[in-house]
Amino acid sequence: MIRTKILGLGSYVPERVVDNHELPFLNDRHVRQPTQQIETDDDWIQKRTGIQARRFVPNDGTTATSDLALHAARRALADASVEATEIDCIILGTLSPDFHFPGTGVVLQRKLGIAERGNCACFDIRQQCSAFIYGLQMADAFIRTGTYRRILLVGAEVHSHSLDFSTRGRDVTVLFGDGAGAMVLGPTESEDPREGVVYTAAYADGTGAMDLCLKIFDIARLPYIDYDARDREQNRMMYPFMEGKRVYINAIRGMVMSTQTALAKTGMTWDDIQWFVPHQANLRINEKVAEVANIPRDKVLNTIEHYGNTTAATVPLTIDHWRQRGKVQRGDRVLSSVFGSGFTWGAAIFTF
Repeated sequence: MIRTKILGLGSYVPERVVDNHELPFLNDRHVRQPTQQIETDDDWIQKRTGIQARRFVPNDGTTATSDLALHAARRALADASVEATEIDCIILGTLSPDFHFPGTGVVLQRKLGIAERGNCACFDIRQQCSAFIYGLQMADAFIRTGTYRRILLVGAEVHSHSLDFSTRGRDVTVLFGDGAGAMVLGPTESEDPREGVVYTAAYADGTGAMDLCLKIFDIARLPYIDYDARDREQNRMMYPFMEGKRVYINAIRGMVMSTQTALAKTGMTWDDIQWFVPHQANLRINEKVAEVANIPRDKVLNTIEHYGNTTAATVPLTIDHWRQRGKVQRGDRVLSSVFGSGFTWGAAIFTF
């Protein structure tokens, strides 16, 4: 039986560390000011989110989402001992694409130097914080059916350029950081049902579509970008909006449900799984999910304290972070659960 195997893993975060003491003093150019721009502090941020720091790309206009994706992709390829020319499909998840169109997947393909061959399909998916699990489900289906043999699955984000560095945008701005994670996936023949990608599931509830969104343009309008950027009320559409309480409740519900369903449908217990890797949106959400779903605390892996929410990148970034520190090993089995705007959510079980 053909199953999907994780051949390689890689991640990348920018060098600049922005901790909770510096963040309130940054302006929208990421330049430190003598007076606070955001009414918040380390204690306020940590109590509500668990975040201590995040990474930002340089503010010189030279680094795009595809650049972070490229770094992570190259590391995953090296880890898999796979050449970029062997990749016949790229699946890239992001909510911060380089441009409105074309998709960032083709830009990454070009930067990898494999564009001219014309035989590498590129898919951009926009499931935000759920994108990596959605993408993993797609990759698993493609590989099992023989459609593609070497898939590069990437989640990458540059959030820092689209945040509101004022007290008005505080609830969202404190959450996000920049980063990327990638996996290389391919086929393996095995009769072991617990080999490789064991289980994936994806869900959506569009009634929550406007509870976490960024309306930087509205195609229903003419022109579709129609606001005065100098007007503080009109320029709200430039920045992410979140109905925090509704997102919090639905995130816990979705992640708990998808985690319990994954175990029930595979017949597995926590004795069969080494690590639980939740999406890194808020440490308080992850703690509550672990409590409600009865997940052993010593199996929960978090990185939000160091990187903030990197959206589509959080799952591979978290696994790679702990692998580099010797905690996650090859052969370990992971259950991952995610939740994102849309609302979208899902879960996967795979042997790393």
